[in-house]
Amino acid sequence: MISGSRRCINLIVLVLATGVCAAPHPGTIAPRKGDEIVVAGQFVHTGTPVVLWMDPGGYDAYRVERRFSPWDKSDFDDSQKEVKELSRPNRYMLREDGLTPEQLEKVRGGGWDLATLQQMVDQFVIHYDVSGTSRQCFKILHDRRDLSVHFMLDVDGTIYQTLDLKEQALHASGANTRSVGVEIANMGAYPVNGKNPFDEWYQRTNGQTRLTIPARFGDGGVRTPKFAGKPARAEMVRGKIHGQDLVQYDFTPQQYAALAKLTATLCTVLPRIECKYPTDAAGKLIAGKLSDDQLENYHGVLGHYHLTASKLDPGPAFDWDYVIGTARRLMANAVPKKTKASR
Repeated sequence: MISGSRRCINLIVLVLATGVCAAPHPGTIAPRKGDEIVVAGQFVHTGTPVVLWMDPGGYDAYRVERRFSPWDKSDFDDSQKEVKELSRPNRYMLREDGLTPEQLEKVRGGGWDLATLQQMVDQFVIHYDVSGTSRQCFKILHDRRDLSVHFMLDVDGTIYQTLDLKEQALHASGANTRSVGVEIANMGAYPVNGKNPFDEWYQRTNGQTRLTIPARFGDGGVRTPKFAGKPARAEMVRGKIHGQDLVQYDFTPQQYAALAKLTATLCTVLPRIECKYPTDAAGKLIAGKLSDDQLENYHGVLGHYHLTASKLDPGPAFDWDYVIGTARRLMANAVPKKTKASR
């Protein structure tokens, strides 16, 4: 007969050997690091600050009421009367293209698994919001335009996720069912010598350029207190999209750093999104719409202007090489190197 103490020792050895740990006590709060995005119900680390729709200060695209109207006038019936563009309670849809009838029946109630989502999503679409801040972006998309996007990236580098990636956000027309989208806070690109809002949003002093949120927006909802934003390049960037000669102020360094980490995360957890941008035969960025055949067969990161000739985002200032190059390095560094002994 084995004594009680001996059984206890055997149990401890078994736990150490198998890695089995005691179950958490009921009511224990599961820890989070604050860098997680949600992919088919699973938390995935990014290495950069993320505010989820369920977090304090988050933006919830699952809600049917308007976020920034008076509460007693925010329900959908009142909203539809006041905002004619609002045609449906939900600003998102079910990803259904390519699903078998059996898969559709499984996921229609929310029962997505990561493997199914990985089969469907193969594009990451980059937008600028022409709103200036993520708070204003959500107000325009959700409260006024009947639209949505999975991520918003504010001027201080904070990422806001508004929907689980299993949902089809309404951000890129024909690419919605196969894509994830991000709106980056930036006032956009405009024709050279044309009208633009830059004097209101940027201040030039002694060769330096500072982001200045107009007073009517208060602090803009920027999460970092007293954030002093600057574009990555002080001078306006000039370039062509669809052959149009445009100028644009660059995104902030904080936005670039966060976006590179988000891109690396998405290309890892949704591996059909290849970590690349559209290039021609010479390896140069395609600064215009892709053909229908190119789009159908493209798996990777792309701009809104690659999808349609009516869009210019993310504009000529967007540094594709930095974002994709940094994301690739992050992905490479995350893969454990094999030793001779492990080969």
